[in-house]
Amino acid sequence: MNSAFSTDPFQPLKADDPAVVGGYRLAAVLGAGGMGKVYLSYTPGGRPLAIKVIRPEFSEDPEFRRRFQQEVRAAQRVQGLYTAPVIDSDTEGPQPWLATAYVPGPSLAHAVARHGRLPLRSVLLLTVGVAEALGVIHGAGIVHRDLKPANVLLAADGPRVIDFGIARAADTTALTGTGVSVGTPAFMSPEQAAVGAVTPATDVFALGQIAAYAAIGAPAFGDGPSHAVLYRIVHEDPDLGRLPAELRPLVTRCLSRDPADRPALGDILRMCHEISPEPLRQGEDWLPQAVAGSITERLRLPAPASTPPPPPSTAPTPTQFSPGPQEPGPDRHPYTPTGYAVAAAPTQTGPAAPGAPGVPPGGPGVPGVPGHWPRNTHPQGQPAPAHHHPSGFAQPGHRPPGSQQSGWGSPGVQPAAPRPVRTGLIVAASVVGALVVLGVIGALLPDDPDTSGKGDRSRASNGGASQGGSGDEAGKEPVDPEPVSYKGIDVTANYALQLADHPPRPLEDEDSGVMYGKKDFYFYRDSLFGDEQVGSANGKLVVLKNAQKGSLKVCREETRYTEKIGLDQLTSGSQICVLSKAGHIAVVTYRGKSGPNDPSRYITVDLTVWRNAEEARQS
Repeated sequence: MNSAFSTDPFQPLKADDPAVVGGYRLAAVLGAGGMGKVYLSYTPGGRPLAIKVIRPEFSEDPEFRRRFQQEVRAAQRVQGLYTAPVIDSDTEGPQPWLATAYVPGPSLAHAVARHGRLPLRSVLLLTVGVAEALGVIHGAGIVHRDLKPANVLLAADGPRVIDFGIARAADTTALTGTGVSVGTPAFMSPEQAAVGAVTPATDVFALGQIAAYAAIGAPAFGDGPSHAVLYRIVHEDPDLGRLPAELRPLVTRCLSRDPADRPALGDILRMCHEISPEPLRQGEDWLPQAVAGSITERLRLPAPASTPPPPPSTAPTPTQFSPGPQEPGPDRHPYTPTGYAVAAAPTQTGPAAPGAPGVPPGGPGVPGVPGHWPRNTHPQGQPAPAHHHPSGFAQPGHRPPGSQQSGWGSPGVQPAAPRPVRTGLIVAASVVGALVVLGVIGALLPDDPDTSGKGDRSRASNGGASQGGSGDEAGKEPVDPEPVSYKGIDVTANYALQLADHPPRPLEDEDSGVMYGKKDFYFYRDSLFGDEQVGSANGKLVVLKNAQKGSLKVCREETRYTEKIGLDQLTSGSQICVLSKAGHIAVVTYRGKSGPNDPSRYITVDLTVWRNAEEARQS
């Protein structure tokens, strides 16, 4: 989750960036990537944090949220010297986020891109540090799955591995159609590229890639299109010609195609110590001076952005605020008159940093932490309301009674005291009451004869409603769902699509092979015999005739069902109806497949989906 390399590690917040996340006031943008954006913030005591805010596209996916919750809980168990600990999180709010300790150092990707390859001693210390981190991560039952140079930060006292396990949550989402990619093909293992089982040995392969990248200054399997790189990972040997001779035995074993042939983490540590001409000890001098300078840059931390004072207290209009107090929720946080949020989480609370600009001096609060109030004290000095946490900070999502909030991340506004009821309001209420009485009397009168028949037509237009009250729904025709279309989806061999995903992203099947899994539309290729076919493991297919044009009506009326279709039966423009057991219906338009000289095998399709068009079927 890193942005393009910049000379300034702290980018200013933009108009579309939130001011506050989970009660933490943001100070700068640290980076961005496929899963979201990373911001700098602070604990009440002034310790810096890195807060990763997940993209809305992911947060709208229930399966991603479920897995994200699991992975965050597992990540909180990881406490190692070479990992960035998880400090706080919110997996259930409008936009999930995760806060870790801020590591003042560049990523390995940034360091190599800016300064070139690392010397042998630095590579060995990097390798042993990452190996130790993987030992702690695997001990917590997590496989990193996305270990790459961007996820290894170079601190003054050694490397730090970040984002462990989070990639597994993203595996279930569908964002390829929007141009979003999660994971880096150049650092995948053969089993990941070939839809195999992912195990701790997968991370060992990535560790070999990390060591080679640091020592060579480039990926061991080269650069280029994703399909070409993945093909080389699965079928070709890495280019280790520029790798120092001392590292070749270690890196070669780590990059074995067979996971069983890769060394254990303990063996990697032993080999690194044997390779080193001097004892390996982490210290302030473990990195070249030029790279160490990047650490110094990241120690000059900016303060949180100032918050404008709240506007004068005036009675809100109906268009400004909803009437009456709002129920607490995960996206609502209490605000003090300074505009700074009070405590948003039980582990790390509040966003302010010492000396943050825009905070009035001399106000009541914890010394050095603007915007925080003494234990069991309300901002105005009254006793704290019952919903405050025993620590003296408000619980997540709770607000003082009567407080209003204009939106996520914006300062709260205290409404004015209630005003006397005006005479005009009483008159208006009387008129409304009179109209209601007249309406009731009219309803009790018998219907006038309607010789024109308009009354019958009026009732018919309402669905033939009877006095029982159920006629409205019973008389209406079912409303078909609106179609959603996606263009140019590349489905790699032995990957599959789920029609429920929005947008669709080709996925591997974690339960079993694609042929016998649970996906709605797959592309299968037998690597031994070269047979290629599309099919559905969770529904039925129909190849439409040339004279037919794919539509919801056509797909519903077809009965020539099958489960597999040979690719040799399709030409560019061929259309296939897919009817899933979950009740989704789709038209897949085949556009062609990869060329004979392309190192990977994939097909390109357009997809139009009518979700929940039918009742779900059990069989």
